[in-house]
Amino acid sequence: MVGTAHQNAGVEGVEGGVGLTALLVAAARAIETHRRDSLARDVYAEHFVLAAPASAGWPVRMQQVPDGDADPLWGRFARYFGLRTRVLDDFLLRSVHAGARQVVLLGAGLDARAFRLDWPAGCVVFEIDREGVLAFKHKVLDGLSATPKAARVPIPIDLRADWVQALTDAGFDPAAPSVWLAEGLLFYLPNAAETYLIDMVDQLSTGGSALAFEVKLEKDLLEYRDSPIYTSTKNRIGIDLLTLFDGEPRPDSAGDLAGKGWSTSVHTPFDFTRRHGRGPLPEQNDALAGNRWVFANKPRP
Repeated sequence: MVGTAHQNAGVEGVEGGVGLTALLVAAARAIETHRRDSLARDVYAEHFVLAAPASAGWPVRMQQVPDGDADPLWGRFARYFGLRTRVLDDFLLRSVHAGARQVVLLGAGLDARAFRLDWPAGCVVFEIDREGVLAFKHKVLDGLSATPKAARVPIPIDLRADWVQALTDAGFDPAAPSVWLAEGLLFYLPNAAETYLIDMVDQLSTGGSALAFEVKLEKDLLEYRDSPIYTSTKNRIGIDLLTLFDGEPRPDSAGDLAGKGWSTSVHTPFDFTRRHGRGPLPEQNDALAGNRWVFANKPRP
């Protein structure tokens, strides 16, 4: 069973702002789960969606989307999140099978990887996110009597606070290999917070550690303000992503890691669409055009 310290919590952690985007991703994962050609399965995702008043009316199956994959929100955008989930699942499992036993989910949101992936013995999954988000997550999972498949350590703290101290206090060992994930996180953080996060991951990672994260490369996010993904997300479910993304110029985090000795590779999502044979492909006025998925490994001495 997951912890029940927040059993009486409401849904305020996911009812607005960035917290609401966690429900968007959960709905996308639910839709992906029920596809005949599913890339990733998350049987918990639809329960998060249905438990929050803000999202209770959203679709959780493609059959509930009249235009199917032609729908820019619940078709193309949701498939993007399904593809991202699969690619990052694969990355985490490769990393732990290569020897890492500490998994750190930065901005974990409603990620249920601790419960749905088959972790090797000895793995510990640290989930860092705001208290309200984790409280809602615990309430739903406790109601399902969900059992994690690895030791799970939730850390309720905002990533703009001293999350490093909170992580080490929770038992994270910097001397042991670790794998880190910042999924759908960095573009919400100020430039300085992203730089700090990347620096801290480097300092807390010994050789044999790995990191994956998502960035956006656009110099001007508003260039795509009329894209179908942004307009449908705003007009239909009330999430204005362009007001949530931080507008500062972004640091070159992949370059920074390479300068610190990490090996890095940078991919478009479309690279993995072609690899898996399904997922979004480029289109005109494409809000996904600047998205990049970065994978980094710190070599052993």
